[in-house]
Parts: sequence; C-alpha cells; structure tokens
Amino acid sequence: KKGDLIFVSGNLGAAYMGLLVLEREKQAFKADPNMQPDLSGHDYILSRQLKPEARIDILEILKKAGVKPTAMIDLSDGLASDLLHICEKSKLGCSIYEEKLPIDFTTAAMAQEFKIEPAIAALNGGEDYELLFTVSQKDYDKLKDIKEINVIGHMTEEAEGRNMISQSGSQITLRAQGWDAFLKK
Repeated sequence: KKGDLIFVSGNLGAAYMGLLVLEREKQAFKADPNMQPDLSGHDYILSRQLKPEARIDILEILKKAGVKPTAMIDLSDGLASDLLHICEKSKLGCSIYEEKLPIDFTTAAMAQEFKIEPAIAALNGGEDYELLFTVSQKDYDKLKDIKEINVIGHMTEEAEGRNMISQSGSQITLRAQGWDAFLKK
C-alpha cells in the first residue's frame, strides 16, 4: 500500500563485486596461464558470489517481532529489478534513498577499485539473496532496532514514479538492469 516502508535484509552488491573479481582474475589467467589468480583479501565478496545463503532467518525475526510483510521477494535479480516487480504487482511507485542502501565497506572499496558507484552495484548486481519486503508504517517501531534489516524507502502513488533519491537530492528513475526471468526473447 502507499506509505508502506521498504526494507532489505543484510547488505547489497557484494555478490556482484565478487563476480567482477573472479572475471578479472579469469581474464588475467587467460592472458598468462602461468599466473595464479590473486583472490587474497576478497574472502567476503567471493563468498557472497560463490556460496550464497537464503535469508530464511529473517522470516523468524519478523515472526518474533510480530510483523507480517505486505510484500516480499528475494534479491536475486538486483534491488532495482526486484523492487520494480513489487511496484508493478501492487500498481504503486516507490522512493528509496541512496544513503539508506546497506553496502558493506569491502563492497564499496571494491566498487571504487572497479570505478563503479557502490549504489550501482547494490541496485543492479543481483545474486545477493537478501530479502526485500514492505511493511505497514505502524510496524516501524517493532523493526527499527533489528540489525539484520534496514529501511531504505517507502511505497508511493504510481504517478509519483519509481525513484531513488541520490545523496545530493536528485531524483533518479529506477530501471531494471538485472536479470529478468520473464523477459521474452
């Protein structure tokens, strides 16, 4: 519903950064098969790519808090793509806030190394297997202190669009850049 809060579990973009590291090292290996891949220091982002874990623990956390989400989807296609699925099915818009996107320090550092805005990795990377869900505003107090989840925005009227508000205050239209299993080929 309009006004419902948008939450995500965990942090975003790490799996994508792990994939980019693997692809970079693969290209280096192709160029010189005698070279060994340098994966040191990338344990976290590599594990997010190679060993994703579904966040079923969040279901128990929400149950203990006495909160039933109004919508929920796993983040396998990227935050923007999966949030747009919720918007389309509910016939609503949304506003999310760049400064609210939970991005791990190592993910942000690797994004900068690849000259990618960390928010782009969070919005479009996919494969994080975190949960995206909406809840009524009346449930905010039940969830605000739970470390495993973060509020990133709210649902709006469809006419207001589907947007991210940047740290500078600019309104950016969300576009689905991730995988779309329903895309007709």
